[in-house]
Amino acid sequence: MFENLSERLSGVLDRLTKQGALSEDDVKTALREVRVALLEADVSLPVARDFIKKVQDQATGQAVTKSVTPGQQVVKIVHDALVDTLTGEGDPGALKIDNAPAPILMVGLQGSGKTTTTAKLAKRLKERDGKRVLMASLDVNRPAAMEQLQILGQQVGVDTLPIVKGEDPVTIAKRAKTQASLGGYDVYMLDTAGRLHIDAELIQQAADVRDVANPRETLLVVDGLTGQDAVNVATEFDDKIGVTGVVLTRMDGDGRGGAALSMRAITGKPIRFVGTGEKMDAIETFEPERIAGRILGMGDIVSLVEKAQQTIEAEQAERMMKRFQKGQFNMNDLKMQLEQMQKMGGMEGMMGMMPGMGKMAKQMEGAGIDDKMLAHQIALIQSMTKMERANPKILQASRKKRIAAGAGMEVSELNKLLKMQRQMGDMMKKMGKMGKGGMLKQAMKGMFGKGGPSPEDMQGMDPKAIEQAAKQMGSGRGMPGGFPGMGGGQSLPPGLSGFGKKK
Repeated sequence: MFENLSERLSGVLDRLTKQGALSEDDVKTALREVRVALLEADVSLPVARDFIKKVQDQATGQAVTKSVTPGQQVVKIVHDALVDTLTGEGDPGALKIDNAPAPILMVGLQGSGKTTTTAKLAKRLKERDGKRVLMASLDVNRPAAMEQLQILGQQVGVDTLPIVKGEDPVTIAKRAKTQASLGGYDVYMLDTAGRLHIDAELIQQAADVRDVANPRETLLVVDGLTGQDAVNVATEFDDKIGVTGVVLTRMDGDGRGGAALSMRAITGKPIRFVGTGEKMDAIETFEPERIAGRILGMGDIVSLVEKAQQTIEAEQAERMMKRFQKGQFNMNDLKMQLEQMQKMGGMEGMMGMMPGMGKMAKQMEGAGIDDKMLAHQIALIQSMTKMERANPKILQASRKKRIAAGAGMEVSELNKLLKMQRQMGDMMKKMGKMGKGGMLKQAMKGMFGKGGPSPEDMQGMDPKAIEQAAKQMGSGRGMPGGFPGMGGGQSLPPGLSGFGKKK
């Protein structure tokens, strides 16, 4: 699907200049090609227009992640927008089959693969979900349609309703309902007749069956190769009968697949399954991410951008570590740590991750320490100027009053915060010197939510130093100022260096 789109995209994106942010012209150039490629891939014009506008709004002016070119960034944005457009509500593979026997109505045009899809879905329900399924053919027009479903039923080991010649579709639907109830079936599937095109008789017949069966799901089966006409079929069936989901067949062919995008955008109906071949197990749950990847043919770039965005944190940690080893730990660093602690579940979450700190959690509860303190401390840092954050030593009485008032706090709270920042700075410096920075590296990993130390981190450290550090962390003693911001000592220090109650 969409090979030509990926070729055209890679061509235009190669021409994009390697600058720091995406300019409007860059985005327009890339998206002009995307629009043409979408149209060639059978996406309807209104859908293509809306899609391009959405991407343009998102992409313009976005900062380009380091080690990723602007072109690749555009592809990531296009991919995310595709996934967003294709995604329906809830899990596409979960059919509503709660109160047995649950009726599922299959509708669609002749030749779209309704009968085969009915058997594929029945097999899937039987094998994956352990359901007892009964299939019934309501197609009294097409020669041997009923026999076809019967043979498919034998192949997949699913029961079919006995054929009675001369009955009309509504009578067959009623008989299927009765047999499903009496036979203890979980699901009964009604395979309706199709036409070569939509006409009043076809719609009326399907509507009559719907009224009798009152289906839990009405699945529209559409041939993935029919292109734009598939959208008209979906709209018509939905207006007249009401469709709960779409099954796209022949997705293994060389069709452009644009119909999937158009149908999802225009009808708003979720695409539930895709048929990918003739065999009875060739049916998949519709996965927007996979389809978008196939549409773009560039899944590797998408994952590359995501990886690059993740490594920024690692780079940031590396830079901070170098500064900490020199003893440079300012309020910006502290704010970042406090925010990271909030992300990791606050003080309690952090305690659970630190070795030997589990016991302290109860003591903290007793001391009335809660996670509101983190928010208060962040507020204090936010009311400082850039210069004050970078160099807290310049804070004299008048500045302290202004900062405390700005955050709606007492000056005493600010003093505790400053003390905590000094203690942490000293501790970082000492940890940086222990075992060639191994201890600090470990702490930084913890701070960025990456878990404990790796064997590589441990290699450079002296085994005695590791043992000593473990003892100190277990006892809560001996660490300079305890763990960051914790103060030293076994019992909780008054105020826990800025985390305690107001005195």
